[in-house]
Amino acid sequence: MTGINPLPQIALGNGGPTIGSQGLGCMGMSEFYGDTDEIESRATLELALELGVTMFDTADVYGIGENERFLAPFIQAHRDQTVIATKFGYARTPETPDDWSLDNRPEFIRRAAENSLQRLGIEAIDLYYMHRRSADVPLAESIGAMADLVAEGKVRALGLSAVSAEELREAHAVHPIAALQSEWSIFTRDIEAEIVPVAVDLGITLIPYSPLGRGMLTGQAFAESLSAEDARTYLPRFSAENRAVNLRLVAKIEEIAAGQGITSAQVAIAWLYAKARELSVAVSPIPGTRSRRRLQENVAAVSLPLDQAAMAELEPLARKVMGIAI
Repeated sequence: MTGINPLPQIALGNGGPTIGSQGLGCMGMSEFYGDTDEIESRATLELALELGVTMFDTADVYGIGENERFLAPFIQAHRDQTVIATKFGYARTPETPDDWSLDNRPEFIRRAAENSLQRLGIEAIDLYYMHRRSADVPLAESIGAMADLVAEGKVRALGLSAVSAEELREAHAVHPIAALQSEWSIFTRDIEAEIVPVAVDLGITLIPYSPLGRGMLTGQAFAESLSAEDARTYLPRFSAENRAVNLRLVAKIEEIAAGQGITSAQVAIAWLYAKARELSVAVSPIPGTRSRRRLQENVAAVSLPLDQAAMAELEPLARKVMGIAI
């Protein structure tokens, strides 16, 4: 046994399935973050379920379908215990791997859902997200197509990712939205002013992605050791100039972590839960990892309180970060 208490469980949206108060981002098991160890990744999935992680997050674009195929045996073996969340929206295919254009047309959504169901080998997607919003298609048309999938039993709950407060309200008026996935961390706090209050008002669960700043918040050593094959090296916050500034902020987090007797990653996750309680929003962050050690570290942070002095020291950091989040 791990010695870590199982995660608390929360409801996904109003009347949705019960999920662990932390999920697992699975993207890096297939693409973007350099070489991966399939055996360790599969062991991480199994341990996650043991610890009370029940929501596993993927997308059709991750590995261009390969991440869904990778997760399929695990999801099928534990179907009654897992909530599988996947996404549509990017036109990228094996033949066009560099095509990151968006497609929210109803016919595209239906085809994408059918393909995801086939790759996952299941009868219904538990949580189906619009990965990104395309202004070329009226939002009501896209949500209507997603609602049709719910009516047909192919999808159980709907989610949106990285939309505005106005778009969230508009979509929810067409069909209940159970979850909103947006970036939220010590370094990225844009959603707090307008989007979080709407989620609270509508009873939508917030699913923060990149709560560890794509790994940067785990510590200076990690951010300095990224391989040339790692896609993060192309992101603005990881550029040579910006990274130097941002790592000085990470050093502050490490200092706080040392004072609390925990890791910097745990400070970042504990901060997020504390901020969510302050704003009265239900959350289930999805830190991504391929490592059992990192998984245990992340899950343990659910029950780690941060004192007010630590929260006050962390408060101004986001304003000092260099480079946009994406």
